[in-house]
Amino acid sequence: MTFARSSTRTIEVRGSAFRVTASSHPGGAPAFLLVHGIGISSRAFARLHRVLAADATVYSVDLPGFGGLPAPDRSPDVPAMAALLANVVRMETAEPVIAVGNSMGTQWVVELARQHPELVSRVVVIGPVADDTRRSAVAQGLALLIDSTRESPSANALVLRDYLRCGPRWYFRQLPHMLDYRIEDSVAELERPLLIIRGERDPIARAGWCERLREAAADAQLAQIPRQPHLAQHTAPREVAREIRRFVGGGGRWG
Repeated sequence: MTFARSSTRTIEVRGSAFRVTASSHPGGAPAFLLVHGIGISSRAFARLHRVLAADATVYSVDLPGFGGLPAPDRSPDVPAMAALLANVVRMETAEPVIAVGNSMGTQWVVELARQHPELVSRVVVIGPVADDTRRSAVAQGLALLIDSTRESPSANALVLRDYLRCGPRWYFRQLPHMLDYRIEDSVAELERPLLIIRGERDPIARAGWCERLREAAADAQLAQIPRQPHLAQHTAPREVAREIRRFVGGGGRWG
């Protein structure tokens, strides 16, 4: 087996700092871009990163203000953050990526693909937000609280540590952007195939909401990971990777 070589670097785009952990795999393997959600960091994707990096190139990104990175003076909304992220992709690779996001990260990767379809070959959203029937800070907060009772101890510890690193000021500056962004409208404009993944026990991205997203998109599939909560890529990385491989094509190996 050929193992990927990994490196981490911090880059600046228009005054905003991004951290990229890259695992390069030779031999024409697909390239993945992994984007975390609000308040947390690329550590939420560490397990899935390792699974995918066994036979693919993987870029895990920490966005400005998250993962211990400095927050910009201005809080970019979802389209603005996606525009910055597009520059990161161009700096890392000349090939289109499979863009994978979790929670608010689903908004950023969908918007990235909507703005710049030339940079993205496929889109994967894990636990997409925000449910159009519960698009308020109170409703999302209650769902997050319920989810914390279903996550593993390691997932809760990861989230708590990252929330502390992020801090309430930047979290609450980004939260309105998450609530304002209508991902259901954006997926309808996607020119790339979409895979929606949810944990069976996810109270944030409920089944009905994910089904409405699937119906809104022109080319979309929906997969459910049994017995898993919102951070399914952390609690069941191999199962999530299996669904992604099936979506991309190639089964256990890439086609």
